[in-house]
Amino acid sequence: MISKLHVITQDLDTLPHIEQVELACKSGAKWIQLRIKDTNCEKWRAIAKESVGICRNYGAKLIINDSVQMAIEVDADGVHLGKDDMPIHSARALLGKDKIIGGTGSSIEDIIELSHSGADYAVIGPYKFTPTKKSMNLTLGLQKYKEFITEMKDNLINFPIIAIGGIRLEDVPSLLKLGVYGVAVSSAIFSTAIPAQMVQSFQDVVNGA
Repeated sequence: MISKLHVITQDLDTLPHIEQVELACKSGAKWIQLRIKDTNCEKWRAIAKESVGICRNYGAKLIINDSVQMAIEVDADGVHLGKDDMPIHSARALLGKDKIIGGTGSSIEDIIELSHSGADYAVIGPYKFTPTKKSMNLTLGLQKYKEFITEMKDNLINFPIIAIGGIRLEDVPSLLKLGVYGVAVSSAIFSTAIPAQMVQSFQDVVNGA
């Protein structure tokens, strides 16, 4: 089952990835995406292995960002792939049917392609500007997600869509009301002084509390 809240780690000097994973799990998150960008392979592997262990202890899923090979090496629950990463069908051939594979997109065409390619879910964005994706200038806004959900219904596509990009707590109810399955969050949690409380608050909102 795909979680409605995806907590994504980020490269922070003040809060290492392992601490982010532990904090998120302790606070009730059940889906952690390990997104490491500026670390050598050996250190990445060590962090990923420890993160898998932490998530297992808390009954959470650990998804590796970008690397199918790393997901295989550390026996992660799955992988999340960007548009420039390995094709979904190739990843599925390597990982098998039991591992989770997510893909990234920004259009209805991306959603349709991902739904047909064997992905388990699609992360679609950016909703608003996000400091973790500075190169993305075009933002979708609420209206675009509404159009995507309508087009999916028209094309009989039943596929989990996860919104991403600058999402704050107050944005979540409107997105879920449209029919978006869930949200992926990073800065709104880890760039605050109260990350544990923010995880709990996001969990409450996506679960309808």
